[in-house]
Amino acid sequence: MTVRKFLHNFEEYFCVWIMAVMTVLVFFQVVMRYVFSNSLSWSEELARFIFLWLSWMGASYAVRERSHFRVEMFVNMIKGKTRVFFEYIILLAWFSFCFFLAWQGTKLLIFLQGTGQISTAMSMPMTWPYASVPVASALMCLRLIVEMYDLHKRGLPKPADPVVDIPE
Repeated sequence: MTVRKFLHNFEEYFCVWIMAVMTVLVFFQVVMRYVFSNSLSWSEELARFIFLWLSWMGASYAVRERSHFRVEMFVNMIKGKTRVFFEYIILLAWFSFCFFLAWQGTKLLIFLQGTGQISTAMSMPMTWPYASVPVASALMCLRLIVEMYDLHKRGLPKPADPVVDIPE
């Protein structure tokens, strides 16, 4: 596998592996609790932190796949170069929001680092779970820049054919 392919698919690989880890962890917790009547004190907390990373990295992956929900009723009424301009405005607003999340998330991480806050069950620095917000938001910013570049180079992407099941 080339480095370029890995970087292109980083979020996908990350989400698949971390989902597998979380599934095994939760399964192990259920077995420990109901079969051995002895639950682990740290597994639920770790599963919660893994879910945070999974959610935020999944949002970055959805940017790459162009699969975030959008209301396109008004956008579809606009044609031509005005539509491309409107798409730029949408992408810039989205980029601004992701940049704001990355910036504020970084400020929160710096604050948490200064306080030395640790998690309850695992005694892990709380900067690790909270780092999911600025890291994934920064990745979303990069993906949105690529999206704007593609819009500039290729124009509007072709809409997917709707799946219509017509009875015979």
